[in-house]
Amino acid sequence: MTYHRPELALGMAEQLIRPKGLQISVRSGLFLGGLRRIGKTTFLRGDLVPALENLGAIVIYVDLWSNTNAKPTDLLLAEVRKKLAELQSVNSRAIGLLKRVKGLDLGAVGFKFAFGLDELGKPEGATLADAFVDLVDQGKTDVVVIVDEVQHAMGSEDGNSMLLALKAARDAINTRPDTPGHFLFLGTGSHRARVRELTIKGNQAFNGALSQDFPVLGDDFVAWLLEESALGERTPTLKAASDSFQRLGRRPEELMKALLALQAMAVGQDPDADLRAITEAVRQSAAVQDLARLDQLGPVAQSVFARVVSEGGHGVRGLFSESSLDEYGKALGRRVAQEEIQPATNALLDANLLARDGHGIYGVSDPFVAEAFLSRQTMHQKLSGNDAQRLD
Repeated sequence: MTYHRPELALGMAEQLIRPKGLQISVRSGLFLGGLRRIGKTTFLRGDLVPALENLGAIVIYVDLWSNTNAKPTDLLLAEVRKKLAELQSVNSRAIGLLKRVKGLDLGAVGFKFAFGLDELGKPEGATLADAFVDLVDQGKTDVVVIVDEVQHAMGSEDGNSMLLALKAARDAINTRPDTPGHFLFLGTGSHRARVRELTIKGNQAFNGALSQDFPVLGDDFVAWLLEESALGERTPTLKAASDSFQRLGRRPEELMKALLALQAMAVGQDPDADLRAITEAVRQSAAVQDLARLDQLGPVAQSVFARVVSEGGHGVRGLFSESSLDEYGKALGRRVAQEEIQPATNALLDANLLARDGHGIYGVSDPFVAEAFLSRQTMHQKLSGNDAQRLD
């Protein structure tokens, strides 16, 4: 079963290809961060790429998670060479799309390149900027490069080189006054903190590009899944299923697990009540795993995380202030030095528990983890209170 979002895909594709007004800033680059397992890759491959191609764009998609042992540049070059080779064949699907959508007339031949594909990206060969300029000029259209799990390009010399090469292509194409098309870059990733840092840190190639949250699935997906699941008498109401989806962090796989468990239960009970119970069991199981990552970072990191959560989870400032240090000290029962906070904060960012929303501004990456953390704190407080009463 695959759920498609054609309207969202068309809207996003038009924003990229036909930006209006202030939307033109999308040509600097667009980065979308989203939680794990919310359907990003399924949407990109199944909906957005076809929508972009139907608007006449040449699309190159690369997933840096597909082979974590390979260098990001090698993965990108492989996909670029594959697309260039396809465009060299006049009978290829890519050429057919350009003829149909853009009315491109290439006669009896496909694209011709002045460089060998095997030499692309090598010191003696053409650069990625050269290749993309040629694509735009021959196709008289836009070129869109989508890098999924783009955060894997951070922290390595090769990854930084790949991003700089893409920026060079963007600048080479988009700054031309009479360019027949533009270069668009879309980066997505499940590590919200790192994805955002690609646009707000001064040493990053795409500093200043747009950064947004990936649009999550809504009630229309829940209604579709209920219909596709064919649960019969065990079908819960849309409201109960939507509430479950919300409680599960809007992760489609988790809701599917809950519905499968519901289907396996005995007939004759209340499906809504059963689904609520199953949902809480699935949530607790997921929370144990998520909170274990936090616990491994130590008490200082836990105190910093608690500080962000207590302030609402987003747009939190002053993690390094004297008042915050006092708060951490009370929680830990000792004095906390300011130099302890930066390593703890960096560890939370690396673990994708916190995200940097701006300079000195932090937020929780996953509201689901924040809620699980608060629930655990409440439970500990209740247990501590009960213990105190027994001691009296």
